[in-house]
Amino acid sequence: MKIQNAFRFGLIATLGAGLGLLIITSVITLQTIITYVGAALFLSLGLDPAVSWLEKKKFPRWAAILSVLVAVIGVLTGVFFAIVPIIVDQVAKLTESIPKLVDSVNASTLLDDIQKQFPGVDVQKITSSVTDFLGENVTNITGTVIQSGISLVSGLFGGLIILILTLYFTASLGAIKRGLYQLVPASKRARFADISEQITTSVGRYVVGQAALASCNGVLSFIFLTIIGAPFPAVLAFLAFILSLIPLVGTITGSVIIVLTCLIPGIGSSTLTAFVAAIYYLIYMQVEAYVLSPNIMNRAVQVPGSVVVIAALAGGSLLGLLGALVAIPVAASILMIIKQVVIPRQNEL
Repeated sequence: MKIQNAFRFGLIATLGAGLGLLIITSVITLQTIITYVGAALFLSLGLDPAVSWLEKKKFPRWAAILSVLVAVIGVLTGVFFAIVPIIVDQVAKLTESIPKLVDSVNASTLLDDIQKQFPGVDVQKITSSVTDFLGENVTNITGTVIQSGISLVSGLFGGLIILILTLYFTASLGAIKRGLYQLVPASKRARFADISEQITTSVGRYVVGQAALASCNGVLSFIFLTIIGAPFPAVLAFLAFILSLIPLVGTITGSVIIVLTCLIPGIGSSTLTAFVAAIYYLIYMQVEAYVLSPNIMNRAVQVPGSVVVIAALAGGSLLGLLGALVAIPVAASILMIIKQVVIPRQNEL
């Protein structure tokens, strides 16, 4: 390629590279806001099927949207005032039991047993080293705890922003779709709108289905753990609900954590409690896999198991829990586009 004006070419190339860096820097700077918007849009698509269902029942759209929004706010308020005090109380009890747990371990013959099993290891020296390390770094540990508290407050604030954006997107989702469709050339607008409606409908059904499965696990876990006398049933049930939002691996991860918690001595746990919990979750996972999930998720887009695992891992690495949740519908949408757009076009060549 012959360059007629080297200065002009260099200037344009520099401006192009600078513009690219500016865009990348802006995305990195605004990644938190972009995450909030993406999460709110994702949740609003989950509420849209409820709005559509009410419209089929002869509700005006404004009345359907208002009913859904009032129901969501009511449920969140009820859950907050009913569950949060219990969780806070049990977390406080868990915190109070930690020193007792440490004392029981120190007073037991655990260290002596380890020393007998591994005579070549100086267990007392290792214990002293760990204790000295904790004593010397108490300031750093305290700072980490404070930073964790600040992060928790920031997370709560972010949740409030996501809730407000979700309510707004739910109320104006139709207008947002119509505005997006207007950006597509008229010759391709109908096809684009059809595929977009299929994707948004599938994503909405996925969100509703996954939330329903997580709610089943959380409620049943709370009832079961309360019956068997497991420690801190509300906290463990809430943990089961949160982790069950992650598809495929969330339920088994939560189950393992709950069973291991039931094995911890000094907090009202026992081997029998852990054994009963393990049997329950083995049965529940079978019921969820073969009864609940097929009936609840039967109208959502089906994604191969390998793609689910890869998408969940990639999304979790990029955006944490939110990324793991959003990754599956995104993967399903890409599969749908490939099946309905890419493959038919390749068959025509």
